[in-house]
Amino acid sequence: MKDISVKKLKAELLKVANQEKAKILSKFFKTDKGEYADGDKFLGITVPVQRKIARKYLNLSLSDIKKLLSSEYHEHRFTGMIILCSLYQKSKHDEKKRIYDFYLKNLKHVNNWDLVDISAPAIIGDYLLDKERSILYKLASSESLWVRRIAILSTFAFIKKNQFHDTLHIAEILIKDKNDLIHKAVGWMLREVGKRDKETEEQFLKEHYQKMPRTMLRYAIEKFNENERKEYLNKK
Repeated sequence: MKDISVKKLKAELLKVANQEKAKILSKFFKTDKGEYADGDKFLGITVPVQRKIARKYLNLSLSDIKKLLSSEYHEHRFTGMIILCSLYQKSKHDEKKRIYDFYLKNLKHVNNWDLVDISAPAIIGDYLLDKERSILYKLASSESLWVRRIAILSTFAFIKKNQFHDTLHIAEILIKDKNDLIHKAVGWMLREVGKRDKETEEQFLKEHYQKMPRTMLRYAIEKFNENERKEYLNKK
């Protein structure tokens, strides 16, 4: 049987590391002092390459995945998250619960927007599709930017099933959030609601658009026609 280990996976990632790409990614993901990803380290590996490597290691255990998620290198965490999402998708109910619980216990390692976006709908959102969802409201009140983003992004799974209630209520909670990455995430989810039910989105906007940060509003109305966009933006 092929020897599958975290050490081997990391070695394979290291072989394709690129110092110049690492510098570019560090700037893109805002890793300078005081920025949202302060101190995060990059190897300089593209997402398609990470996905290709991850496919060889889909049998890693949760304890091995935790070693990846605990790494200081972004690509270790991202590759670990790719594997975790794949493991969740192919698991049955009891194992899905174990992965869901594992994810919640390791929220501190889901610490950049790409890590959130790839995993929150696929694991948290999917697991809660037919369950009580108060955990999301707790997450939405977190002091952590990333945990708040997990709360709203998780609802993408509900939106895809035409369930909009939680997205709208969590969006309402986050309207006064001060972080631009939350503004973008909330606006994005509102836009996704509108793509499926424009009337529902517009009802929300009519009540809240004057309180919404401009970035959030711009994201929310991106698919509206030009006249509709101007009407909302000019009334701000």
